Amino acid sequence: MTCGGQALLAPIDLPAEPARLEFTLVAVLDSSLTNKPISNLMDTLFKLINHGVYVIGVADGERRNAFTAAWVMQVSFKPPLLAISINPQHYSFQLMQASGICSVNVLDQHQMPLAEHFGRSDIADKMSGFNWQTKTTGAPILTSSLAYFDCEVSHYTEAGDHQIAVCHVLSAAKLNQGQPLLYAQTGNMDGSQECYE
Repeated sequence: MTCGGQALLAPIDLPAEPARLEFTLVAVLDSSLTNKPISNLMDTLFKLINHGVYVIGVADGERRNAFTAAWVMQVSFKPPLLAISINPQHYSFQLMQASGICSVNVLDQHQMPLAEHFGRSDIADKMSGFNWQTKTTGAPILTSSLAYFDCEVSHYTEAGDHQIAVCHVLSAAKLNQGQPLLYAQTGNMDGSQECYE
């Protein structure tokens, strides 16, 4: 393949079934060759970027809430920083902005019902019926999670229809044994297929 006369890829030996390999690649990259709209392909492809599923606990005084998040990642060693993507239209964002604190709670692969519960916005008191604790910041920590990170918000930055909260980890611990739930395992629980249209 060339671009402006420059070779982009060195020649390679093709596998035994090159037609099948070529079709597979083209079908994924070009929705006109499939009966799936591009939004379905984007959702499928983005779910290949491996990340976990978390419950983010927020509080401002007596007001508390929690929400499901998948777009969470470590962004620094020194100091230890996490980045959390959050919809600024949600109530939890108001609490996070007001207090500047949050917790990141890692869900186990068998805690899909918790991911669904905290992903809903039509429940008056999402916190009820679960065991919570607090540590350094006072943000609610889900006792049944695999691990938690207790955080203070460092700063925010805009990212399209979301805000990125960059958070300084003040304390963290493993709470339970298990394997983390991955975003790809949640299917269309969050309705993300519709978001690419």
